[in-house]
Amino acid sequence: MDLDALTAARREEWARLDELSRTRNLSGRGADELVTRYRAASADLADLKTSAGRTPQGDHVSTMLARARLRLTGTPEDPLRQIPRFFAVQLPAALYRVRWTTLLIAVSFIAVATLVAFWISGDPARVATLGSQLQLEYYAEEEFTAYYSENPAAEFAGAVWTNNAWIAAQCVMFGITGVWPLMVLVQNAVGVGTAAAIMLAFDRGDVFLLFILPHGLLELTCVFVAAAAGLHIFWAWVAPGARTRGEALAAAGRSLATIAVGLVFALAVAGLIEGFVTAQPWPWAVKIGIGALALAAFVFYMVGIGGRAARRGETGDLTEYETGTPTLVAG
Repeated sequence: MDLDALTAARREEWARLDELSRTRNLSGRGADELVTRYRAASADLADLKTSAGRTPQGDHVSTMLARARLRLTGTPEDPLRQIPRFFAVQLPAALYRVRWTTLLIAVSFIAVATLVAFWISGDPARVATLGSQLQLEYYAEEEFTAYYSENPAAEFAGAVWTNNAWIAAQCVMFGITGVWPLMVLVQNAVGVGTAAAIMLAFDRGDVFLLFILPHGLLELTCVFVAAAAGLHIFWAWVAPGARTRGEALAAAGRSLATIAVGLVFALAVAGLIEGFVTAQPWPWAVKIGIGALALAAFVFYMVGIGGRAARRGETGDLTEYETGTPTLVAG
């Protein structure tokens, strides 16, 4: 087949198909013509693929056919149906994809924080580099615990929620750098370890754990998940597999960016626990139990519901109507 000759012979017909597919309001006659030209262009694409394989001309026709097909059959999904689908399918499927990376990050974070805490607290000289004796004693005896009750609960919960949500969003948005999520994790691990070191130096390590665990179980898990999502986006760019880097990066960005949205809600729960539970004069078993219950619910949503969505073929990505045809093929 002479591709140039076919292109020259069909150029006007393909241009008319493209024009019709872009027309907002088609008459009955226009719709019939669109169907007719769609069928003719499909036959042309089949001939092109059969005789020459993938060609620029074939990709051009495929693009027009994809647009025409959506014009004929595609309709936007009802937003009221998109919201349940997001929470029941897209978000848990995206969370499920990063489950093992999240676990690896969690173990590494705890290891670094623990190492920093015992390394600093084990040497009075290292502890002294953090401040004067009076300052450190005040922090351990008063300031650490006062932090959770010095402001109104609602105001405090809102502040920690927005701060943590911003940190999580940065991990996802700047994940393509491969450096930003790691930097956030290391900074937070060292910060937690340093605070623990001061508390341990003044024999208040138990107080540190009792005040951190109620909200920290869910809060830190959310940060781990955000970092995992960011690193997955980075890895999609580094190792795209059979797809082009652009295709792999776009798919990873679409599917894993949903995690940043979902974590806003999870971190809101963590903020409520930090603002309304941590500082309460309740038994510590109750407060830590509330935090553990919130974490268990999140893990079930991530692994249980997410695993079910993944087994149905969901990845967290948008539908084909929303993303368009990523790879142009015939048949």
